[in-house]
Amino acid sequence: MQPYIKHTSIAALMDRSNVDTDQIIPKNFMKKVERTGFGINLFHNWRYLADNVTPNPEFELNKPAFKGAKILVAGENFGCGSSREHAPWAIADYGFNTVISTSFADIFYSNCFKNSILPIIVTDEQLAALMAEIAGNEGVEFTVDLEAQKVTTPGGLSISFEVDAFRKESLLDGLDDIAWTLKHEEQISTYEAAQRKRLPWLWPSA
Repeated sequence: MQPYIKHTSIAALMDRSNVDTDQIIPKNFMKKVERTGFGINLFHNWRYLADNVTPNPEFELNKPAFKGAKILVAGENFGCGSSREHAPWAIADYGFNTVISTSFADIFYSNCFKNSILPIIVTDEQLAALMAEIAGNEGVEFTVDLEAQKVTTPGGLSISFEVDAFRKESLLDGLDDIAWTLKHEEQISTYEAAQRKRLPWLWPSA
């Protein structure tokens, strides 16, 4: 995982509620177990016309003003539906590292942290204000400071958000569950060595 650092980036607006994981990455593209290569199919059914190649000019993320956006501002209950981890894989591979909404599906929310994505929960009023600023100035850049737990905008908004301390540390350090566990490799090895002596039958010879 890449460490999550403070950044100022274009904020893209997706004023839709209940965006489910089948829309984020349709099931017919879930044919790999690698985390990369899914970005081209992010929101495929909305993003392309019937030929599956031509960008749909009516789809909001196809607007030139949102090109290169790292921040996605979306409606409530983002990431609902099936628990597929391919959804955050596609979001990250596309280039987003932050999703702001009033609520997320629990499994999707948890999977974001495992894939260098910061899901930020705000109030209805705060979301409306963020959306209004984007709508009034498409291409506007917001600043997300994970360490300070704050989102700031050129329009003067300053929004604090909550994040679990362990998840925050893992994002800042760029550690997934395996990498975090390996930080304690010395302690694990010490425990295993002691267990070999105490319970040798659990450690048969090779």
